[in-house]
Amino acid sequence: MLDLNHYQPRSNLLENRIILVTGAGEGIGKSAALTYARHGATVVLHGRTIAKLEAVYDQIEQAGGAKPAILPLHLDNVSELEYSQLFSTLQQQFGRLDGILHNAGILGHRVPLEQYDAQTWDAVMNVNLRAPFLLTQTLLPLLKQSQDASVVFTSSGVGRTARAQWGAYSVSKFGVEALSRIFAAEFADQAAIRFNCVNPGATRTSMRADAYPEENPHSVATPDSIMPTYLYLIGPDSRGVTGQSLDAQPT
Repeated sequence: MLDLNHYQPRSNLLENRIILVTGAGEGIGKSAALTYARHGATVVLHGRTIAKLEAVYDQIEQAGGAKPAILPLHLDNVSELEYSQLFSTLQQQFGRLDGILHNAGILGHRVPLEQYDAQTWDAVMNVNLRAPFLLTQTLLPLLKQSQDASVVFTSSGVGRTARAQWGAYSVSKFGVEALSRIFAAEFADQAAIRFNCVNPGATRTSMRADAYPEENPHSVATPDSIMPTYLYLIGPDSRGVTGQSLDAQPT
């Protein structure tokens, strides 16, 4: 495997590829969407807030990127019908999908499990674990139409080592790690689709600020600085790499 700290992707790495990015309105998702577009991809922008997605859309167009698409969807409460409609929309517009970056997530509460309320628990599980599962399952027929498809799930350090007061977020990320590995195992004989996790590490996002309100945001990495790993996993240079969980920053 490449040394991702020194990975330098070619400028047209993702040319003619269609990639869905969830949570593309801000933070890591926004950076990934802009980076993927800059490397040639047609990006499908998912998020909750249309105004934020439109701003990313405009940035991509102004930079001369391929015309993106906008996909507003609230992942905390998606019906089977909405997933079916999503599939139909992407099938009609593109006919295939070459990649998914499951970036959307919510933090929930940072309190002891003894105090954790069930409503927040369910919301975190729905967005962080249920949605990546159902979205991947729904869109598999489109991924199968690609000659080289990559599905990237977002993990976390607390999805590998449990820590007090991380509650539903930690449990959901442990689940994401398992989800990625199970998909990889079940598609092991289909080299055209791979499934991996990425742990972004401490990154300057609004979620990080919520989790660590007293932290100096300038003491952690920017979303742009961790994009080499995101490019590697979503692009053709990671062919043959599946069932792995990679760190976007040195550990």
